[in-house]
Amino acid sequence: MVKLTMIARVTDGLPLAEGLDDGRDLKDADFYKQQAKLLFKNLSKGQNEASRMSIETGPYYFHYIIEGRVCYLTMCDRSYPKKLAFQYLEDLKNAFEKVNGSQIETAARPYAFIKFDTFIQKTKKLYLDTRTQRNMAKLNDELYEVHQIMTRNVQEVLGVGEKLDQVSEMSSRLTSESRIYADKAKDLNRQALIRKWAPVAIVLGVVIILFWLKAKIW
Repeated sequence: MVKLTMIARVTDGLPLAEGLDDGRDLKDADFYKQQAKLLFKNLSKGQNEASRMSIETGPYYFHYIIEGRVCYLTMCDRSYPKKLAFQYLEDLKNAFEKVNGSQIETAARPYAFIKFDTFIQKTKKLYLDTRTQRNMAKLNDELYEVHQIMTRNVQEVLGVGEKLDQVSEMSSRLTSESRIYADKAKDLNRQALIRKWAPVAIVLGVVIILFWLKAKIW
């Protein structure tokens, strides 16, 4: 099944859109997202000229197509049909060009077209079950062939060593920052509860003491 979906401008690697719900059930999601961003960076330098490619990474495959200076990339399970992955990207490409085509070159900030996530999620659901009549028809479509699309290993594309170390460092930093944020959030919640209930506890304590003293006197 489709795990990640990202769209970026090839000329400078600027991320344009992304599946917002992608990666929530994916182990090491940040690691693979950073790999995808490094792929975009390489493409912006003209290091990979193929307009369509599959890239092996761990238990998954990145698949991408480039058209109109935009790269449409998805990451799928190894078992997911390559033909469906590329047809999924074709659907995204056609819709993205139709809706945002005139604004792609002038986009100045990352994720300028984040609202495209709605279409990404809707389309991803259509490709979820490979056994539906719709998807079986696509798999049997002899006019759409993917056999000639090159497949490479992510180490070949990004380079062994420094760049993969960079991905690991970025992923580790993101994980560490997430843990720090979670710890701080817990501390803030604890402090908020203390501030909220401490006055009540003090008042109750005073009342109890007064009742106790009154009982002693009488």
